[in-house]
Amino acid sequence: MTATAVIPGAEQTGRAAWPAPVSQTRTVAHLHDVTRRYGPVTALNRFSLELRGGEVVALLGPNGAGKTTAVRLLLGLIAPTSGSVRVLGRDPRDSAARTRIGAMLQISRVPEMLRVREHIDLFRSYYPQPLPAAEVVRLARLEGVENKLFSRLSGGQKQRTLFALALCGNPDLIFLDEPTVGLDIESRRAMWEQIRALSAAGKTILLTTHYLEEADLLASRVVVINKGRMVCEGTPAEIRQRVSGRRIRCITQLDPEWLRTLPSVSLVEQDREAVVIQAEHAEPVVRAMLNRDPELHGLEIASAGLEEAFLALTGEETKQV
Repeated sequence: MTATAVIPGAEQTGRAAWPAPVSQTRTVAHLHDVTRRYGPVTALNRFSLELRGGEVVALLGPNGAGKTTAVRLLLGLIAPTSGSVRVLGRDPRDSAARTRIGAMLQISRVPEMLRVREHIDLFRSYYPQPLPAAEVVRLARLEGVENKLFSRLSGGQKQRTLFALALCGNPDLIFLDEPTVGLDIESRRAMWEQIRALSAAGKTILLTTHYLEEADLLASRVVVINKGRMVCEGTPAEIRQRVSGRRIRCITQLDPEWLRTLPSVSLVEQDREAVVIQAEHAEPVVRAMLNRDPELHGLEIASAGLEEAFLALTGEETKQV
């Protein structure tokens, strides 16, 4: 997986004073009733999204749901077929808007033969009033690797460098696409802390991730999208409440097709050596399983989490289309 920061328009002239942090009640960016088509394919269908100051918004959806198209529209990389897109009150293609945006995306590579500090200095030069280089290094936890070639970095160090490039311009709006892929547990948690700190400082963050735990822990609001349409939005707790029932995980030899026939079971899937079952009423399901498989072990029962809610909501949406 690779990423890059978005470079502001080269046409900008002058070095106007850096704007104050945006208010947490102010709309920082929005997509309003946006449709985007690629030939016969409709990637977004009358989709609306609002981002406010200081929010961490997790945009979730299966592959092909329209997440990348929504992000590219907000970055000004593409234009909508219909509807409107505004970032900080401007067309996102305006250089005045782009110099207040930072992004870490899966769209291109950065030069392998530049050193970390050279990458940071280069990206800082694109912005009218960037963060000090030492602060960028500190925020991304790159101390000690500033003089390493990008090609010589570990996967986690490369990911942290790309995170650093997204912060170089001291942006008001930050796009983070799968930011913790390749990071070990300690580095992942450290990045979570930095994302929380950015939000507390009034920065707005749009996060896309396949780690549902990450979205649950970081997001003040979750937006679920599927087949180009909004499925639902709300706090992580509100999304979880959309799905009732319990999550059962265990190791069993029982046939998944038989498990799906049990009353109140809504989902059965394999998770490595274990099976995961979503059921409205867990106790009768577990009793029926133990009657058939007395060797069943590794039993865990928990309330439905964000992952179960996501799977149920996108599954329902797919059935309706």
